[in-house]
Amino acid sequence: MDLSILDQIPISTQGNAKMALENTVKLAQMGEKLGYKRIWYSEHHGAPNLASSAPEIVIAHVASQTQRIRIGAGGIMLMHYSPLKVAEVFKTLEAFYPNRIDLGIGRAPGGDRHAIMALAQGKLPNATNIYDKVDIVRALLLDQQPQYELYQKTLATPEIETVPSIWLLGSSGESAREAALKGMGYSYAQFFSGKMNPEAFNYYNKNFKPSPFMPEKKLSVAFYAMACETTEEADYYALPYLIAMMNLLRGQRMNKFLTAEEATTYPLTELDRALVEKVKDALLIGTPQLIAEKLRRYAETYQIDEAMIMTFADPQEIRHESYRLIAKEFNL
Repeated sequence: MDLSILDQIPISTQGNAKMALENTVKLAQMGEKLGYKRIWYSEHHGAPNLASSAPEIVIAHVASQTQRIRIGAGGIMLMHYSPLKVAEVFKTLEAFYPNRIDLGIGRAPGGDRHAIMALAQGKLPNATNIYDKVDIVRALLLDQQPQYELYQKTLATPEIETVPSIWLLGSSGESAREAALKGMGYSYAQFFSGKMNPEAFNYYNKNFKPSPFMPEKKLSVAFYAMACETTEEADYYALPYLIAMMNLLRGQRMNKFLTAEEATTYPLTELDRALVEKVKDALLIGTPQLIAEKLRRYAETYQIDEAMIMTFADPQEIRHESYRLIAKEFNL
């Protein structure tokens, strides 16, 4: 099983967006040295605690600062964009960094209704079926003519010799089916859903059809993980993320992520504590040995090809150490 990194580019109360973006370069460079397969950047709009509104720009910059690690979007929220524009952006990235670029496509909006309307310039969001838009992107990347007339009279430039790998992000059986039949990788966000989806995994693994974008099946599952030498340390440094997720479940978004020290004095009601424990039960928090054991068990049970690790922690040294400890357990 490969190990990779998902970076949502978090901003803590002790930092700002510039520092968060600088940190993501350092994280990618460290991940490359440790042997992580790829690093992906999410797309979020209107989120003051995340600096990840433009993953395609982050990809270009980070790729220029690294040598081997694959760089990609996890994902591009296709509902907001023209398939032609997405194809041209990722063709350009692939031209600069051949065989290193991943296009992960998400179906979610990546923001609230205000962000959705602003991205659509006040119009109703494009109603084109998302999987139809995926087909258009695929055709344009391969210099083929899409079946939709609107896209048949122009080229997606520049012309390139290789193509980026394409992944579909999702948590449903529908997205797993589409990924399998279209020859795409399937990436499942366990850290967000809090559970696994055996039916979706099984369908994808059994029905995958190879394509120019993905010669063999790739089932990736993204987990939140916080590894420390002791469980007590891991609990301490994971608390800011647990509080942020607790607030998100209650429909509230924090302006910035708390530091671990700030989280220890954050006022929590009994209901809050119950929600924090519920969130915690679904995540990988503890010693590297415990986390590695759970990941290996998941890989064997669900035929997972890749575990994508997301870690929020402040200071950055603790975040980096968590990735180091997990990599060491897998002998990367």
